[in-house]
Amino acid sequence: MYLVLFTVFVCLSTCHCFIQKDVQKNESHCGLLKQWLESSLVSVELTKKGFHREVVTTVELSPDVLSGVRVVLLHRWPRGVYVDPYQLASLSEHSSWQILIDSAIDLEVPAHKTAGFVTYVYPALNGPTPRLKVAIPIHGRYHEPSYDGETFTAVEMQHPELLLRTEKCSQLNNVEPHTVVDAPCAHDNSSTCQWLKLQHQERGPAGVRFPVGDGSLVAPVCGGTLLVTMLCCVALSKHMWEHRIS
Repeated sequence: MYLVLFTVFVCLSTCHCFIQKDVQKNESHCGLLKQWLESSLVSVELTKKGFHREVVTTVELSPDVLSGVRVVLLHRWPRGVYVDPYQLASLSEHSSWQILIDSAIDLEVPAHKTAGFVTYVYPALNGPTPRLKVAIPIHGRYHEPSYDGETFTAVEMQHPELLLRTEKCSQLNNVEPHTVVDAPCAHDNSSTCQWLKLQHQERGPAGVRFPVGDGSLVAPVCGGTLLVTMLCCVALSKHMWEHRIS
């Protein structure tokens, strides 16, 4: 009887030690993840002009980041712009990053009839000093005409959010001032995982200006178009009557 009790006690003590070690390892890796995130820098640059721009995001991670760390750039796009899924698919085939779009993109819908969307960019870590650079082409949508004399409209775009995770940190606890968010585990995986998000830095949104039509010219343009159409129909009918074209 005593031998059985002693054996049970030894087994419970051993299990407790293993669990305690696993908890300590998890806390250690989570602490490293937090340190790596705090030493990371994210910068954004808008290039090109007109309706077709490019958002270039550069991420500089801590040089001591270990292998197995996953990175995601979460972009929250406004309704005034869109991305071309076919163009992005072609780019990702020749780049070191993959992208996931959270909803279908209609390329023809004007800005006031659509909504914003979210993209998740999964770059690959390369080199001993991880420095990631992702260039995403964006396109401006057509906007409603202006009735107050403005010839341009401004579209504000938020800076991307940096997310990190590692399989060795299974439970994210006590990560202030950062927050834990749920996001897709991979670009081809519909399941979600916990990611540690970099606390927002003090910086304003990036602004893009797109040309818009003059609403005060709607009536003259419509009237002129109708008049030209009627004159063309009369001239064409006269020509067909004179030449007996049926």
